[in-house]
Amino acid sequence: MLMPKRVKRRRVHRGRMKGVATKGNTVTYGKFGLVAEEPAWIDSKQIEAARIAMTRSIKRGGKVYIKIFPHKPITKKPAEVRMGSGKGAPEYWVAVVKPGRVMFELEGVTEAQAKEALRLASHKLPIKCKFVVKGQEAKGGDE
Repeated sequence: MLMPKRVKRRRVHRGRMKGVATKGNTVTYGKFGLVAEEPAWIDSKQIEAARIAMTRSIKRGGKVYIKIFPHKPITKKPAEVRMGSGKGAPEYWVAVVKPGRVMFELEGVTEAQAKEALRLASHKLPIKCKFVVKGQEAKGGDE
């Protein structure tokens, strides 16, 4: 699973996911991309599941770029523990994704192969996504 090697602060505030993505909203490395249409926390297991779905679909041909990384720790307290006594320990890591963010990119495959691979990857994610081609993506989140 993806997670930072080391962090400055192990427990962070939850934050808000308002607005659209201003960074990472264009296809830069590959030719085809998968864009988020809703705000969400994507955890490291979901990113890994989507990566495996894509690489299996394109039969290990072409190249897959993952453009999101889970920097944010999500904490949980054990079951049946009384209130108080501080914040819980980090349980898993998430990437904060806003609408318009390009999450995955593909190159070295045909458009039909890329569309199918990214469709399979989108089924592993908890949000609505859309397929885009480099140079044809719309700026901002929803159209």
